[in-house]
Amino acid sequence: MKVFLYDTTLRDGNQDRKISLSLADKLQIARILDHFGFDYIEGGWPNPSNPTDEEFFKLVKDLKLKHAKIAAFGSTRRPGVLPEKDPLLQALVKSGAPVKTIFGKSWDLHVTDVIRTTLEENLDMIESSIAYLKEHSEEVIYDAEHFFDGYKEDRMYAVSTLSAASVAGADTIVLCDTNGGTSPEKIGEITAHINDLLYGVKIGIHTHNDCGMAVAGAIAAVKAGATHVQGTLLGFGERCGNANLSTIIANLVIKERYESDVKLNLLTKTAHTVSELS
Repeated sequence: MKVFLYDTTLRDGNQDRKISLSLADKLQIARILDHFGFDYIEGGWPNPSNPTDEEFFKLVKDLKLKHAKIAAFGSTRRPGVLPEKDPLLQALVKSGAPVKTIFGKSWDLHVTDVIRTTLEENLDMIESSIAYLKEHSEEVIYDAEHFFDGYKEDRMYAVSTLSAASVAGADTIVLCDTNGGTSPEKIGEITAHINDLLYGVKIGIHTHNDCGMAVAGAIAAVKAGATHVQGTLLGFGERCGNANLSTIIANLVIKERYESDVKLNLLTKTAHTVSELS
């Protein structure tokens, strides 16, 4: 089975408090990650308050990348705002990135207490945002933020958010352990359940390392049916970091015999170079 690797070093990794990538750094790292063979490179979150990322999406087209697809990151529309009127969704469209990745709320607590809207409105936010971006993208990826926490608190609602994304046409639905607190065993169990429920939909995994289990959790998800893995090179990222793709891919290809387009013979060189730049 083939595994698709989605690198978020240029966004998640750039949130590490010790890292601040310049525009030149981001373009150079994108070229390196493409040469290594990553399937997706997430360039950042284009919006008016983030001019570096907006400029990145203009200039990355000139790199003529040979393998990776460039993804722009954002969120679902705001409550009560039509997708075509939402400035953040408009910034995603304006970026021209072939892949758009947006996150939405899966945990009912976050719907009612953080974005302060109804559970029904949140489902429409997910569905309408994805449907709108599908009209302006080659591919749309949906990141289900705090999915595992939401699933443990209200399984039916958490699953309904994924169903909304699927109905809207999301090409990949990514289960996110945003707090980094779910055990690998539980990640595997829940991923297998979702893979059965959403048969035919590509399932992904995005883990954080707050409990030191991001790599193990990502591998457990793949063994449970996920075919899309998100993370950063060397595990850079906010708080305790993201899943370390350099560790994950070596384990999956060498020990578990999964297929990937990465050039493992370049892993050490790629890791050293990106580490120096960062």
